[in-house]
Amino acid sequence: MTAGAKTLVEIAGATKRFGPVTAVDVLSLDIRENEFFALLGPSGCGKTTLLRMIAGFEQPDVGRILLDGRDITAVRPNRRPINMMFQSYALFPHLSVYDNIAYGLEMEGVRGAALKQRVDEALAMVRLEEFGRRRPHLLSGGQRQRVALARALIKRPRLLLLDEPLAALDKKLRGQMQLELKRLQHDTGITFLVVTHDQEEALAMADRIALLEAGKIAQLGSPRALYERPASRFVADFIGVMNFFEGRLAALAGGRAEIEVDGLGRLWAETEDLDGAAVGGPVTLAVRPERVRLSVAPAGAAGQNALSGTVVGVAYLGQDLIVHIGLPGQPAPLVARLGSGSHIADDLVEGAAVRCDWPPNDSRILLV
Repeated sequence: MTAGAKTLVEIAGATKRFGPVTAVDVLSLDIRENEFFALLGPSGCGKTTLLRMIAGFEQPDVGRILLDGRDITAVRPNRRPINMMFQSYALFPHLSVYDNIAYGLEMEGVRGAALKQRVDEALAMVRLEEFGRRRPHLLSGGQRQRVALARALIKRPRLLLLDEPLAALDKKLRGQMQLELKRLQHDTGITFLVVTHDQEEALAMADRIALLEAGKIAQLGSPRALYERPASRFVADFIGVMNFFEGRLAALAGGRAEIEVDGLGRLWAETEDLDGAAVGGPVTLAVRPERVRLSVAPAGAAGQNALSGTVVGVAYLGQDLIVHIGLPGQPAPLVARLGSGSHIADDLVEGAAVRCDWPPNDSRILLV
C-alpha cells in the first residue's frame, strides 16, 4: 500500500438489522487505494454482512457506502466497479479454464484478439498458462482458486472482495496462497478486501485489519499494532495466544505500572497511556508466550516479573515448544513458546520446576 493513499471506499455510519439482530452497528471505516484490507472476527460479528453491503447484495438500514467519493448505497451490484470471489469459487464445470476466465468479458461484448490477449494475460498473472484447456475438475484446489481469481481480476475492478478465500484449502496450501494473493494484489494495484475468521491469515496478508465484535470495530490498525498493542481483552485474546493475569493496579508513575496479582505478588509493565485507570482498580496484565523466558530453577524466582512454577505440559511443534507452566493461585497455566533447539528443551518435562520472567516493556495493561 502506498503511504498517504487516498480513500477508495468509505463506510459512513452503516447499520444493518435482521429482525431483532443488529449485524452491523453504526460502523464507519475507510479502505484506501492499493490496499490489502482484512475484515476479521468470529462468526456472527458482522463481517460478511458488511462485505455484502459493499458488494450491493444487502442494503444498510442506516448510513452510506461511498466509492471514490460517490454514494453507491443504492447502486445495483452489477453497476458497481467491484468484483467478488466466493468461497466456493463458483466455476462453471462444463467450461474450460480459458472459457471460465473469458466469461465475464464475453458478457460485456469483448471478442476476438482483444479477448484472447486479456485472457492470456490473466492466465500468466496466476501462472496457469499451460492449463487453459483443462476443465475445473482436473485441477487442484489451489489451481481452481487461481482460476477464480483470474476471472475476478480480468475485468479490472476498482475493488476485489474475497469471502473466506482460503477456507477450502489445507494448511500448507493456505500458506502458499496467502503469499500468492499478496503478490497478485501488489502486481495489479487493485484494492483487495478479504473477509476471514483466521487471524493468522489476516496477519500474513493485510496492510490493515478491522477486527469486528458484535457489529462494531473492536480495533482498526496494522497487523503489528493489533498484535503488539491490543486495545482490549477481546482483541488480545482473539489475535494470537496471550497470557492474562487478573489483578489490581497498585501503582502508576513514570510510564510504569505495578499490578498486584493474588498468589504471585507484584508484576510490572511499561505503559504509555492508561486513561481511566485508578490505583486500586481492577486491571489485566497480558504477555505473549514468545516473550516469556524460561530457565530450569528449583530455587525461588527473583526480580521483576520473575515467577516460579511447575511444568504441567509440553507440546512439540517441530521448530517450537509450547510449554504450560502451573503458577500459584492461577486458574490457567502460563504458556511459553521457545525454540525446540533451546539448550533447556530436554529439561522441560512434566513436573520440572522452572523460573519464568519477561521484561516490563513486553507486558500490556488492559482495563477490565
